[in-house]
Amino acid sequence: MNRADAINRALDYYDRGANGYFDALGELCAIPTESQNPARLPEMHQYLDEAMIPRFEALGYSCKVYDNPIPGCGPVLLATRIEDASLSTILCYGHGDVVLGMEGRWQNGRDPWRLSFEGDRVYGRGVADNKGQHLVHIAAIEAVLKTRGKLGFNHKFLIEMGEENGSKGLKEVVAQNKVDFAADACFASDGPRTELSRPNITLGNRGCCNFNLVVELREGGHHSGNWGGLLANPAIILAHAIASIADDHGKILVEGWRPDVPRHVRDALVGVEREAGPGAPEIDDDWGEPGFARMEKVSAFNSFEVLAFTAGAPERPLNAIPPSARATCQLRYVLGTDEDDIVPSLRRHLDEQGFEAVRIDPPPASNDGRFYASRTDPRHPWAAWVKTAVERGSNQECSVLPNSGGSNMTHIIQFVLDAPIAWFPLSYAGCSQHAPDEHILKPLMREGMRRVTGIYWDLGDPATAYRL
Repeated sequence: MNRADAINRALDYYDRGANGYFDALGELCAIPTESQNPARLPEMHQYLDEAMIPRFEALGYSCKVYDNPIPGCGPVLLATRIEDASLSTILCYGHGDVVLGMEGRWQNGRDPWRLSFEGDRVYGRGVADNKGQHLVHIAAIEAVLKTRGKLGFNHKFLIEMGEENGSKGLKEVVAQNKVDFAADACFASDGPRTELSRPNITLGNRGCCNFNLVVELREGGHHSGNWGGLLANPAIILAHAIASIADDHGKILVEGWRPDVPRHVRDALVGVEREAGPGAPEIDDDWGEPGFARMEKVSAFNSFEVLAFTAGAPERPLNAIPPSARATCQLRYVLGTDEDDIVPSLRRHLDEQGFEAVRIDPPPASNDGRFYASRTDPRHPWAAWVKTAVERGSNQECSVLPNSGGSNMTHIIQFVLDAPIAWFPLSYAGCSQHAPDEHILKPLMREGMRRVTGIYWDLGDPATAYRL
């Protein structure tokens, strides 16, 4: 029995009808694990207790559920299989929670909690983010065990139930139980690949800092005819303050928000493109950091965004100067940005530009999750090993992204567990993962099943195993 046998076993599971991959995925997606809905906490436990633990225990894993130290937030599961203390230990990660189902907003009457099939697309909440992706890893592990009789390495599988709510409490759980979660490296799948035409690994994520900019000048609105030209308009002040943060082509102007990008990080992105698939918006190449290629802008530099801007009553404007204005803003930032100085440096910038009246507030408690920047060095042996394993048995080159443009809990693995990370995304950018009509592409996920199974086989093969 060899690598090809394990891969064929996994692909048979993917392709079969009854009792195959899509039956299992349908059962997972039927559990409405909306972590942004506090009433769904019972479903968070149900997902682990009924869908995950029995499957891991059948594969010889011991399972432990950790309650979240933050009230109302979802639990964390760690499944562990130790075969030999002398072998490398690999950590996998998945999240069983999803964003809101958004019932009634899916096309063609689709039910977000029930799989539906249209051509190569499979629709359902969580199919891409992240139930379908961690199910591939579980199925690949099962195929390797049934083929070889053992993994040939030690394995831990972390499933959290609050990633879509900012992974609140996960850092505390891992930090307080470091021995339980300790690993030599992390290999997992989440998010979209950057190109449909070839695979990539991603070695970290940008951090994400949300905040509000607020100008409050007085109580109540005042007639714009009687007071126009006499009273300062908070919306105009705020608009000019925002214009001082980024220019009219999106270039960041705040000192402290412009990190130095290592040469080897930019070199790793040479030849890597953004290929989002049909229906994706056309990229504005004159937007963002000048002199940077597309993927450098999203993977190697920071970006500032205004997510919402309100003044007065937009749905029913009055002929009145509004008393206040508010903008919800966001900085996505890479490793090398001083995370403790993001807000202070903005405060200094606004004061220097004469905008002392602009207040910087944290986001509301419902949106206070904070992800920090992470990046495994592209020159790290783990990155080289995973790239080679992805390419083995294939004529396709695997791209290496130093970090993705998005944000998640990778910093916990890198800085709390001190383990290198390699994400192997199985979805694509046009999958609508946080919107109605979330879906996966059957051929793309099948390719992922083949490659993930091969990687797990190689980890346990003495001829190809990752060695510290």
